[in-house]
Amino acid sequence: MKTKKTAGHAEHSRQADTQTGLPGEFPRPLKVTMLGAGSFFMRHLFGDILEMRGLPALEFALVDIDSRRLDVAARLAQRMVADAELEDRVKVLASTDRRKVMAGSHYIISCVEVSGTECVRFDNDIPAKYGVDQCIGDTIGPGGLFKGLRTIPVWLDILRDAEHLCPEALVLNYTNPMNMMCLAAGRVSRMEVVGLCHSVQGTSHLLAQYAGVPYEELDWECAGINHLAWFTRLRHKGRDLYPRLKKQFAAELAAGRGPGDDPEVWDLVRKDMCLHFGAFVTESSGHLSEYLPYYRKRADLLKRYCTVRYGGESGFYAANWPSWRKKSDADRLALLRSRERLQWKRTWEYASWIIEAREKNVPQRIHGNVMNSHRGGGPLIANLPADGCVEVACMIDGNGVNPTVYGKLPPQMAAICASNMRMFDLGATAAIERSKEAAVHALLLDPLTAAVCSPAEIKQMTEELFRAQKKYLPGYK
Repeated sequence: MKTKKTAGHAEHSRQADTQTGLPGEFPRPLKVTMLGAGSFFMRHLFGDILEMRGLPALEFALVDIDSRRLDVAARLAQRMVADAELEDRVKVLASTDRRKVMAGSHYIISCVEVSGTECVRFDNDIPAKYGVDQCIGDTIGPGGLFKGLRTIPVWLDILRDAEHLCPEALVLNYTNPMNMMCLAAGRVSRMEVVGLCHSVQGTSHLLAQYAGVPYEELDWECAGINHLAWFTRLRHKGRDLYPRLKKQFAAELAAGRGPGDDPEVWDLVRKDMCLHFGAFVTESSGHLSEYLPYYRKRADLLKRYCTVRYGGESGFYAANWPSWRKKSDADRLALLRSRERLQWKRTWEYASWIIEAREKNVPQRIHGNVMNSHRGGGPLIANLPADGCVEVACMIDGNGVNPTVYGKLPPQMAAICASNMRMFDLGATAAIERSKEAAVHALLLDPLTAAVCSPAEIKQMTEELFRAQKKYLPGYK
């Protein structure tokens, strides 16, 4: 475990933004297994891996229980290999049975989803009847809890298989609900797991844009929990950027709008939280509003702070996820039909940078979701629960994922994170133990749900959600 550095994040940002690889050579051939190959992430993450500098011999195994989507993903991966002229060193495997291809994997990338689009309306519409208004609903709240209850048992089965077939593999999780997924893994599995999200990268770029400074000159520090991590330091050439930004945010909130004509990018919830709590948060206003008791409990507050799409639109994810999924499938088929050479650039998703840094033993900084008492050490964030999952800066090198010790968050920021972590604690327990009672307790502590429902209503809503999704929730008692 390493202590935090006071320097900014310029080194990482230069590497990721210029999309150059890291120096050095790969010491061995690699095997990477991707679970949930039908995911939107497959094309981008695989493309990133193919762009690693000095790519060694690579076996890339794709797994999906949907054979149709698996076939499309495998054909697309093979097409990418051919267009990159890497057939001599990259082999693509595909199977609906993970046990047939996982053995010997050095890295596992998990993008699994349980139930496809079938439960997304239940996750949104049943809570809405009780006054719980969700925008995304896949990481916290009733929607996030039930996505976790469906997914975590499958996730833990995957990790048990990995313990037997590839116990030394590093597991990179992209599946939501991120905190509950990583928390359950940390409590049950011996596998090394890190949860990866792109909200830190995206928001750090956004803040550079808000401040009008070059990204590579931005000096920042960020810590908290997934989707609720705080940019506690934001400087440019030694100057604190927050005083000027807060004046700008206050003026926009007073006007009831941000710059431009697109309400989605006004980002009113995040700006309001920055004014009242002291720092900017990593996730969009729509996602963030679900982690809090303030903005979605009355119609007037929704109208004032929550705008369209990711700006906080009611039921946005439930209304759009099925069509997004169909479009993603259609886009893949269109790429396969195209006669033009496929081209892509390396993205700022962390997976390929982790693989390259670990293999070449070249230090690289990321932000990952790990247990607060990582590898049995003291808490990374001192004033958050030691048995919880946090999102902090991590140094990647030949030793794997090395989280940095942040210290204490400002108390008001820690308190908001801790309120969510109590819900995640019981949500993970409910999934591990298949306990309906623990699921009720989790929603009793959910900040948004508790802001609008009585305990009796929360219990009734939870029972209704269990009945509606019984097909995907075997064994819960």
